[in-house]
This record gives sequence, structure tokens and C-alpha cells, in this order.
Amino acid sequence: MDREALAEFLLRRREMLQPSDVGLSAGARRRTPGLRREEVAQLAAMSTDYYTRLEQRRGPQPSLQIVAALARALRLTSDERDYLHRIAGYSAPDRATFAGHVRPGMLRILDRLHDSPAFVVSALDEVLVQNDAARALLGDASRWEGLERSGIYRWFAQPETERRRYPERDHRLQSRSLVASLRAAHGALGTRSRAGEIVAELTRTSPEFVALWETQEVRRRFEEHKVLVHPELGEIEVDCQALFTEDESQSLIVLTAAPGSEAASKLELVRVLGIQTV
Repeated sequence: MDREALAEFLLRRREMLQPSDVGLSAGARRRTPGLRREEVAQLAAMSTDYYTRLEQRRGPQPSLQIVAALARALRLTSDERDYLHRIAGYSAPDRATFAGHVRPGMLRILDRLHDSPAFVVSALDEVLVQNDAARALLGDASRWEGLERSGIYRWFAQPETERRRYPERDHRLQSRSLVASLRAAHGALGTRSRAGEIVAELTRTSPEFVALWETQEVRRRFEEHKVLVHPELGEIEVDCQALFTEDESQSLIVLTAAPGSEAASKLELVRVLGIQTV
């Protein structure tokens, strides 16, 4: 880890960003250029004290998860992300298989979506970043680590908790859709990828997964309409729009409801209730 290079890089990248670049309000007049330290910490979901120590060359080596969060918060390009990994003491991730870095253009779109739940997912249904409305509706995805980051893995490995957000009548269809999506990702990424790890683990632990995997269905798409279950408000019907990157490795998902509908009212109430109820 090169503390000097890391601190200087974080500082300069922070100074180059304006609040509007990351979906924040400029607020009162600023005495220094760029974002404040607390704003970068907020975007990266870490404490301001921890981020400050990194800029002051006092912090410990950040984890890979923290490095990825900083790359997203600072809207780094792929080349800048690779550089950040190296000065933080890690090898640059393999671009052919690494899907944790969200494209800056995708983040700029997400920054402008405040009223509708929106999030970016990988081909393995790993939520890479989400807005506040999505956290309120679906829960905070940053708590997951390892294979549990994949919603596909959790659906079969933790059905008693993961499936509560869908009506029981839709479970079978959702299972088929997730397995078909995983097969598409497995074909693109290969057996030695994270997709291969998920397939191996679920083959060992989930008879339901095995039966569906053997059907050989392949499909990389999202349902245009779905029903979600909120713990306090019950069923909410939403329309699901997906915007893919060119290589289809990531998707920006936006959930909406028809204006004036009961579902629209529920989505608005979800934002008011906040994440503590999920």
C-alpha cells in the first residue's frame, strides 16, 4: 500500500468533483473546490473519520470492498479504478470477469433518480449501488458479502428470508428466471468465475436449484411487471425498466408505478417510512 499516493489521489479526485456530478445539492457557498470529505464518505457508505484518515496518510489498508466503494463514489473510470487498486496494495481486477465497478455514465443517471427506487446490478444479481428509495423498498444491499452478495445465491440458499419480498404464487417463476439468468452469466464468465462458484455451491446444497439447472433454460432479461411485498404495506405492483451496459454485464433497474395508482401511493409511503421498516 502506498499511503502517500493513495492520499494524494483521493484528495485530487475529490477536488475535481462537484456536488451536481454525484447528485448532491451544492448548498451553502463552499470555501474549497470539489466535494467535502463527509460527502465522499457518505457516497462510499463509510465513516467520515475513516475516510479522513486515508487522506491524512494515517489509515490502515482499505479492504477491496472499500476500494470498490471509493471508486464508485469518486466516479472513477476503469483505468482510474485499476490505479486505485494498485496504490491501495491490490492487483487490478480482471476486466473480463470483474463486474463490481459501476460505469460513471450509469452512476450519473442513477444520481438523478430520486423519486423512484433504482439500483445497478451485475449479471449475478449483485446490487452494486442503490438509491435511498431502493434501500427503503428492498433493504440495504451493502450488508452482504461473499457469495451472499448475489440475489440468485440468496434466493436458493436463504429462501426463508429472501423470498419474503415476493408473493408465494410468484416464487416458481422467479426461481426459473434467476436460474436462466445465472446460466447466461455462467456461459459468459466461465466455470472458474464467481458464477461457477455459485453454481457449484447451490448444486451441493439446493435440490430445487439442481432440478431447474438441468432444464438448460438461458435468459438474460427482467420481467416488465412484478409484484413486491413490503413488510408493512403489503403487495406493491411495479413496472420494471432495465438499462443495460453495452456488454450487458450491468443493468440499471428502475421501479415505477402508474401515476395516481394505489401502487404509486405505496411507493411514496415507502420513501417516508424509510429503511428501518425493511
